[in-house]
Amino acid sequence: MALVGDAYDYVDRRFYDLTVPTADVEKLYDGCRWAEGPVWFADGGYLVWSDIPNRRMLRWVPDGGVSVFRHDSGFANGNTRDRQGRLVTCEHGNRRVTRTEPDGTITVIADRYRGKRLNSPNDVVVKSDGSIWFTDPTYGIMSDYEGNKGKQEQDGCFVYRVDPVTGELSVVADDFVKPNGLAFSPDERLLYIADSGLSHDPDGPHHIRVFEVDGDRLANGRIFTEVSPGVPDGMRVDVEGNVWTSAQDGIHCHAPDGTLIGIIRIPEMVSNLTFGGPKRNRLFITATRSLYSVFVGVSGAQLP
Repeated sequence: MALVGDAYDYVDRRFYDLTVPTADVEKLYDGCRWAEGPVWFADGGYLVWSDIPNRRMLRWVPDGGVSVFRHDSGFANGNTRDRQGRLVTCEHGNRRVTRTEPDGTITVIADRYRGKRLNSPNDVVVKSDGSIWFTDPTYGIMSDYEGNKGKQEQDGCFVYRVDPVTGELSVVADDFVKPNGLAFSPDERLLYIADSGLSHDPDGPHHIRVFEVDGDRLANGRIFTEVSPGVPDGMRVDVEGNVWTSAQDGIHCHAPDGTLIGIIRIPEMVSNLTFGGPKRNRLFITATRSLYSVFVGVSGAQLP
């Protein structure tokens, strides 16, 4: 375990209460090609994340090291858990969203919309009513590195909702360039969605938008913040409503009003993060080749 010092950049006094200044950033593992999709299993006391180009998912256990959780993973990217504690995964290579059942079998949640294949589902969240919300950019079909190069069949890169009763798939946002990470506010009245279009277009967006959640629809979308350097990718929200998002230089923390209040510097470009540990006060960070962690002064709002 390597320690990374001088990690905190306090832009606003509010960030002091959200950090533990004596807690170092720890490197837990390296050896990935592109680490993504961390998800904490509180009942098992371990973390699972994706190593997309290596087509595998890894598991980290405190004091137990790292092992392979799944191979072949279908170029898995984003992961979360549903209200029954089952793993929900976005598979770039298979162009689908799946659920891992308690017996280990795989159930396909979504792979087509109006008879056409999805692009390459990227990240996913589950609302308290059981509905599943996910983004579908084209990263996994642009080359054979993070998926399988293929034809885009959908008319755009959409954000989808899966109905918890019928399983019906519907588009909730259709005006993104590259919809990416997403997260609900603690009361689920807001949904934050990243657009990382700058990754493949110098004039593309690099912002987070926020929407009001109106049942099975989104309304009154607006830009919450722009992220620089780099692009916003994965994000999480804490119990106080602050938004923690990935960036090229680390984790950026934004207050509920959108103000950047602090940065946790990471020596590799960050892709995603999640809150975990027994008190959900430990950030687990996937960054290019590595997995990092750091204890913070607030707990995560999402399901552990």
